[in-house]
Amino acid sequence: MTDLTSALALTGPEATLKLYRDWADSYDAGFAERLDYRLPAHVARAFLAAGGEGPVLDVGAGTGLCAAALREGFGGEIDGLDVSAEMLTKAAEKGIYRALIRADVTKSLPLPRVYRGITSSGTFTAGHVGPEAFGPLLAVALPGCLFALSVNLRVWDRFAPALQALQAEGAITDLQDLPVQVYGAAAQAQDPAHADDRAFILMFRAA
Repeated sequence: MTDLTSALALTGPEATLKLYRDWADSYDAGFAERLDYRLPAHVARAFLAAGGEGPVLDVGAGTGLCAAALREGFGGEIDGLDVSAEMLTKAAEKGIYRALIRADVTKSLPLPRVYRGITSSGTFTAGHVGPEAFGPLLAVALPGCLFALSVNLRVWDRFAPALQALQAEGAITDLQDLPVQVYGAAAQAQDPAHADDRAFILMFRAA
């Protein structure tokens, strides 16, 4: 079983691919269920409450936890994007995606500009993806596309200036940040070092 400390200390693409290759089989039961991982549900609820529409691109899709939460109230098309082939294989088993794309979200994406919604849970955190992903994501977002992205407060200082710049450039509108708890009560006994982690659910629209 891979531990969360290792995940938050990743330093490059090779380490990331190895960690998620090793973690894919046990991610849902060994991590999400054990720590009562609530972030995917928070992102899905925020997106649906704001009237999110499809097609949706689920970024850092992993094993499909965010899309599964979306499916509780959303019947539209969802595509999943992740850098890990092994995690996408697990996501495919859930049968909730229209398409699954293996790609690095920090680089130009092999996708058309067709998305009316973009979601992400757990991708923007320590050791993972930074605000450099905003450019590639906005490039595949239609005007008015609703974004619902979680950003762990451990790395918030990297994101705030980038968001301010996007607002100043007129690239995004209607920016909100909704504070949430990442884990439920079970995490206190399982992983006290991370049990109190908090995140913002960033909500904004492509201009």
